[in-house]
Amino acid sequence: MMNLGIGEVAQRADLQPSAIRYYERVGVLPEPRRLNGQRRYEPDVLTRLTVVRMAQEAGFTIAEIRALFHSFPDDATASVRWRALAGRKFDEIDAIIVRAQRMRTVLEESLHCGCLTFDDCALTGWGNHAGC
Repeated sequence: MMNLGIGEVAQRADLQPSAIRYYERVGVLPEPRRLNGQRRYEPDVLTRLTVVRMAQEAGFTIAEIRALFHSFPDDATASVRWRALAGRKFDEIDAIIVRAQRMRTVLEESLHCGCLTFDDCALTGWGNHAGC
């Protein structure tokens, strides 16, 4: 069976070799076999790295990505694993959206401020720029 060196895996996955070594160290990638001291990967490592990248884009932490691969029974399908973790992520995303909306409100309100100093603005109370 074909096996790949770390440089080829890195190139195909558009990653630095150090990222691949990091993923191994934190348990996201399995330890590869070694041939004369060099890491040798099966081609399926590229699929695993694609899943890792997708999970990162979805906002999963390294710990959550590790859980995706290791915290389920061996016979759990990929879809069962993904749904379980994705379902938990929605509350976190909702909280991020609420925070972003608050940030936007603060920024919009601050655009109407005409205070000459921060001390003057602070006297009016946050969120009440009627005196600005």
